Amino acid sequence: MKILLTGANSYVGARLFLDLSKKFEVVGTYHENKLSEKLIHLNITDSEEIKKIIDKQKPEIIIHAASNANARWCEANPKLAIALNQEPTLNIVESANNINAKVIFISSYAAAIPNNVYGKTKYQSEKYVKRTKKGFVIIRPSLLIGFSPNTINDRPFNRILKNLDLKTEAIYDTSWKFQPSYLGHVSEVIAQVIKNNILNETISVAVPELKTRYDIAKDILGTFHIEVKPIDKKDTTNVIIDDLKALQILKLPQYSYGKIISKIIDEIKHREFFSTI
Repeated sequence: MKILLTGANSYVGARLFLDLSKKFEVVGTYHENKLSEKLIHLNITDSEEIKKIIDKQKPEIIIHAASNANARWCEANPKLAIALNQEPTLNIVESANNINAKVIFISSYAAAIPNNVYGKTKYQSEKYVKRTKKGFVIIRPSLLIGFSPNTINDRPFNRILKNLDLKTEAIYDTSWKFQPSYLGHVSEVIAQVIKNNILNETISVAVPELKTRYDIAKDILGTFHIEVKPIDKKDTTNVIIDDLKALQILKLPQYSYGKIISKIIDEIKHREFFSTI
């Protein structure tokens, strides 16, 4: 089973590459900040380069994880957001159809209520992915936490690591509530999707409990005796609640909030396992 993983140098992609490479033959791509000599270069905005690499590698499955998940950046740069998050998805699907490959797309809860630029790019990308002739799976995480070989990207969990390692002040918002998603859970679900040949499904991957950024930071950093201060940023981002029925119906791994926090604390204590991909 050969898999091509786009964005294997990103926060999400690097963890997927690390986990899935233990079970499958995975070819990962990067554009900047090459994390491993195993990765090959791909400019995801270049349609000809996408076609060339997919034609050459001939993967059975393409996992498309490359994107910019910063909603503020997308809002400030809508044309670039479409060029990076949306248009490459169509090109990947067309190239996948040319070689009869399946596509697994890393989407977002934001696609459920696409009322900002980021959500709209994910929503439209999901529509493209459903055109995959061999079959598709759409993975929808919420805000993602967990250890990744990429500790550089400005993602919520990496900010928590900075609080711990660099002693930066830990101040976190209490206003927006969401169902957290665990990176390791996403990897496990994808591995089972591939193993069980699950196709043509949209699967939300998260825990059932609603939490805030403050809750997560407090529950992780408190273990290491780091004080976390609350702030109400009056975040009006939509609260999206998913019943996570797909995980149950498809007999895929499920987690509680307490369980993922326990696993993440263990990951921090044994971070050497994530040092290289």
